[in-house]
Amino acid sequence: MSPKLKYRHELKYNINYHQYLIIRQQLKNLLKQDRNADSTGEYHIRSLYFDDIDNKALHEKLGGVRDREKYRIRIYNLSDEVIHLEKKIKFNDYITKIKESLTREMVDAVLSGNYEVLNMPEKPLLYEMYTAMKHKLLRPKVIVDYVREAYIAQSGNVRITFDKHLKTGLNSVDLFNPDVPMIHALDDHTIVFEVKYDEYLPEYIRAAVQSNGLIQQSNSKYVICRKYLKFNHWEDQ
Repeated sequence: MSPKLKYRHELKYNINYHQYLIIRQQLKNLLKQDRNADSTGEYHIRSLYFDDIDNKALHEKLGGVRDREKYRIRIYNLSDEVIHLEKKIKFNDYITKIKESLTREMVDAVLSGNYEVLNMPEKPLLYEMYTAMKHKLLRPKVIVDYVREAYIAQSGNVRITFDKHLKTGLNSVDLFNPDVPMIHALDDHTIVFEVKYDEYLPEYIRAAVQSNGLIQQSNSKYVICRKYLKFNHWEDQ
């Protein structure tokens, strides 16, 4: 574990719509709404996930490897104003994230196969991805798309999110296309509930999880969407 990175706990649950309503009612008056939310209290997230020629990120997750990492490019509300390249790292039971800003032109270049735009040694994350694309054949694999409702607690630096309408972009990597074909990767009434925190989890959040009988799961939106494609024969074998 690198001492320079800030690691957090991450708990994940699949909940139904009824559980969502109960938990939200229990917690929303105790938490602050995410400042990125619109008037509906939500915002849209679309990520393009990458994997190498051996599908290392996919197989490590399915194989239960505890220490792993994956890369993604993420946008919000289908806008190119804020674009992040992110590397998500899991170490034992902790997670952290490193990110670097990209321009629309850089993303378009990468998606057209010109990954030289990432050849920037002064920006370690970009250069790391450039090296992976050049030597490990890291390539875009799948679009993961959903709507997020998020809340924050100051004590414990806790963040809870309800991710709804999880969809996969089939074989398309056309990240900015609002009309890219999408298929629901989960039942539309299934919501991914996540709790992220630093040193401790406030009792009122722990109680909301326990009182609703939630069972912690090892969810990965990337794996859910990749498995959906594979099992429905959209993905090349």
